[in-house]
Amino acid sequence: MSDGLFDGVLAAGPVAELVGDRAWVQAMLDFEAALAQACAAAGVIPEAAAREIERGCCAEDYDIAALSADAVRIGNPAGPLVRELTARVAPGSAGYVHLGATSQDVIDTAAMLVTAWALAALRVDVHACAVRLAQLAEEHAGTVMAGRSLLQQAPPVTFGLTAAGWLGGLVAALDRIDVIREERLAVQFGGAVGTLASLRGNGIPVMRELARRLELAEPVLPWHTERSRIGEIAGALGQTCGAVAKIARDITLLAQTEIAELSEQGPPGSGGSSTMPHKRNPVAAVLAAGSAAQAPGLVATLLSGAAHEHQRAAGSWHAEWRPLVELLRSTGSAVHWLRVCLDRLHVDPERMRANLDSTGGQLLAEQVAIELMSVSNGAVGRQEAGDLVAACCGQAGADDLADVLAADVVIGKFLDRNRIGELLEPSGYLGSADEFLRRALRDWQSRP
Repeated sequence: MSDGLFDGVLAAGPVAELVGDRAWVQAMLDFEAALAQACAAAGVIPEAAAREIERGCCAEDYDIAALSADAVRIGNPAGPLVRELTARVAPGSAGYVHLGATSQDVIDTAAMLVTAWALAALRVDVHACAVRLAQLAEEHAGTVMAGRSLLQQAPPVTFGLTAAGWLGGLVAALDRIDVIREERLAVQFGGAVGTLASLRGNGIPVMRELARRLELAEPVLPWHTERSRIGEIAGALGQTCGAVAKIARDITLLAQTEIAELSEQGPPGSGGSSTMPHKRNPVAAVLAAGSAAQAPGLVATLLSGAAHEHQRAAGSWHAEWRPLVELLRSTGSAVHWLRVCLDRLHVDPERMRANLDSTGGQLLAEQVAIELMSVSNGAVGRQEAGDLVAACCGQAGADDLADVLAADVVIGKFLDRNRIGELLEPSGYLGSADEFLRRALRDWQSRP
């Protein structure tokens, strides 16, 4: 992991180190070691040579800066790494290093390995966030809060249902991550043009054993210029960031001073300001949102480079390396900060109730209109009922809506003051909120 100025906030969490330069070098060396072992298993090279090559495959022994400097000669770091590995192997075995492979085989397979490591760590954090959201949903199944539409108060919901909605996004992200990990991370092995001609008929047995040793899927054929795997990885990471961004956005909005229904209660000094002593920013939610916001552009870059020409591409392949690393790192950071945020999250039911009451019940206007239409037995239609209630809302202040509604000639004919008061109670207009919440929890709990 680098120690860049912004890494502490935008490259936080365990994923960053797993996609760093040292990890990439080790992944490339893992490919070379497994390739030698696979060739030995197929009888292509001596077992002693494979063991000798494997002994040279420790990333700690290599100078990454030197590899980077030498990469410009052939346009990728695999070439100089193979040359350095060959130099470390005894002369009798050196000729078997990298047998049958090309640079893209090394780097693409390394990308799959690095992605596998990153997704494993990412999944831990996503799962922990989902567990916390399920707890919040259960704890606050009956905590009524204002629903919001176009940033304005709408009919009431519960905070439990809100948390269940957040949970649904993360569960969907987990599903995609699992599919990618289990099915789409495949070894790359095709040689110069995807035929493995240099292995003289042993190509597929070697590829199969290579995939087994690296615990990657065996592809039907080499995918040098068929980049759907990269696109699916990008999509899954982008989807995860989208789920994180939605939760982080909601939390930052609900933590605004004027709303104050949620807050982060972090350690001393967290959420402060360089100039405003009073500030208590939901900093973890802010950083989750900031990290997640990197994803769309990176996803677009990876998808836009999918047109790889012929059997090996000029530039399109190279364009994937940095965006893939950054997307893994940003997604890991986003989920890390969301986990921190949820661990710190404080819910204020009293403030939620105060905000519900701040408009004198106007967010229950829909219920009044529906009841009016129902009890009038068709005398007042849906549109007329809505217009009558809307007019009363326009006349009422913060605490006299029930009186204004009861005084209306048409409404008062069908609804008395007591009934109107009942209709303006938020807890009485939650519809299927609780059952939706229970469905979400059952879906989550049904998963392994």
